[in-house]
Amino acid sequence: MPCDKMQVIEDNERSGTNDKQQKEEEKNMSTTLVMRRMPEFEMEAYNAATGHYTKVSSEQFKGKWAVVCFYPADFTFVCPTEIAAMNANLGKLDKLGVVVLPVSGDTKFSHKRFVETEPLLKGLKLTIGADNTGDVARKFGVWNEKAGVALRGRFIINPDGIVVSEETVADSVGRNVAELIRQIEAWQHAYATGEVCPAGWRKGKKTLPVNTDVEKLTGNVGAYITLEEILS
Repeated sequence: MPCDKMQVIEDNERSGTNDKQQKEEEKNMSTTLVMRRMPEFEMEAYNAATGHYTKVSSEQFKGKWAVVCFYPADFTFVCPTEIAAMNANLGKLDKLGVVVLPVSGDTKFSHKRFVETEPLLKGLKLTIGADNTGDVARKFGVWNEKAGVALRGRFIINPDGIVVSEETVADSVGRNVAELIRQIEAWQHAYATGEVCPAGWRKGKKTLPVNTDVEKLTGNVGAYITLEEILS
């Protein structure tokens, strides 16, 4: 390993301006938080349900299932569709005991105006985090320094405070709330039972009981579950 590291240093020294470009690219890259503890944070926020400003922090999510959902900016195009879709599914998320926090780099004042003027956000009940310094998005690895906005990063956090799922996409395509709910249900089942969930798993479908039959299943999953069952 030391030799490999030294080789990288020597190559970078010879690269000149390319090294500067590489550092800029690395600065804009995100690193996964999956299987790591949720970063600690605190920030100003706007509570759309009450119409008042407030504060949110990571402390509020401890011991709970949580979703922290970054979006680029208020008064854009895809962002209100995602927030509205999340709000429309709050009943399902509440039944699952999930706390949802949308976050962007806008101020709490911008959030208030955004909610008040965007027709899709009428009746919004969510609290929106105001990460106007970008510090929280940096901690989650989704802040784009060059653009000065967050990427569409969505994180599922279990009651132990561990990030179990991370999805980050570019700004032109919105995320699917139904898929988010499916993933939460699967993670909650796995968390409670120790079983694992195959591709596309939904409630009522077959799981893989590796907690009790690991030897029987190893290298022989196809004898326990068929492709038709997975795809159904």
